Amino acid sequence: MESRLKHFPAPLFAVVMGLTGLAIAYQKAAHFFGYPKIIGTSLVYFAIAVFTVFAVTYLFKLIKYPEVVKHEFSHPIRINFFPAISICLLLFSIALHKMSPTASKILWYIGAPLHLFFTLYVIRYWIVKNLEIHHSNPAWFIPIVGNVLVPITGVYYGGVEVAQFYFSIGIFFWVILFTIVLYRIIFHHQFPAKFLPTLFIFIAPAAVGFISYVKIAEGIAHITGGAVHTQYILFDFFAHFLYDVGLFFTFLVFFMFRLFVKVPYAITWWAYTFPMAAMTIASILNYHLNKVAIEKGIMKIDYVFGIQKDVLFYYLSNALLWFTTALIVYVAYKTIIAALKREICVPE
Repeated sequence: MESRLKHFPAPLFAVVMGLTGLAIAYQKAAHFFGYPKIIGTSLVYFAIAVFTVFAVTYLFKLIKYPEVVKHEFSHPIRINFFPAISICLLLFSIALHKMSPTASKILWYIGAPLHLFFTLYVIRYWIVKNLEIHHSNPAWFIPIVGNVLVPITGVYYGGVEVAQFYFSIGIFFWVILFTIVLYRIIFHHQFPAKFLPTLFIFIAPAAVGFISYVKIAEGIAHITGGAVHTQYILFDFFAHFLYDVGLFFTFLVFFMFRLFVKVPYAITWWAYTFPMAAMTIASILNYHLNKVAIEKGIMKIDYVFGIQKDVLFYYLSNALLWFTTALIVYVAYKTIIAALKREICVPE
């Protein structure tokens, strides 16, 4: 047991990210599509329970094996997984925003500064350490995606200015890191098989960015005294850019599905989950914006390939929700099997 505690991996917090992302997706589906509320609520509490177990376990690891944790915190790849802890807190803040506003606010006030610390620490690490190109991988986006998550509830708790600050950091470094990682993918050796699932992370910054951008527009509408965010987002090029980039990467990973089905199980399979949940939520939000615009007469009924636009997003959102649910159930099943075989928390 001591040995297994020593090798308890920080990437396991990606499990909580995937579960909480799915919980938020079902909360939105309950609100806009009439899904049972109990699904989203149960998933939120389950995700919090899993996070608590992981956090306590990692705390014991820190107490008993501080040198191991110190080594992981200075490892060129593993360092990028520590911000998943603050991302979990931010996701809980989003999930609890309507369920428990006080808890949501407390979690945001803890998660936002903590994630800023992780972002500063990781970027400082990249600057002062001699990294190799093969160290770069999509997990580098984890410290960046968290910044784009902050405005979703941050517009209520920290104000529009704070939300824009975090959003700007996230989008700026997303572009830079994507360029570096894509260069590494094209011109250098391919990723080891267990890291291939991290390619799904390409979806997350754009999908979360779209959601965050909508929330910032909503915050601006609130402080200016007019509910103009729906019109603003529907006709804003950057909002369409963010959503469409996320949708493109979703198509891309589906196009490459034969590559992923050959990957043997590893904890990195959980990299499949949160990006798909984020794209699902973004699509539900896109459906809502178009539906409201049509109902309020802001825009006429628009068609895409002969299909009414809001109807198209309705079916796309539901398809993504069902797929993401099946994906997370399957990955969770494989994780439980691996845990029973004692294939998790072992030396790499």
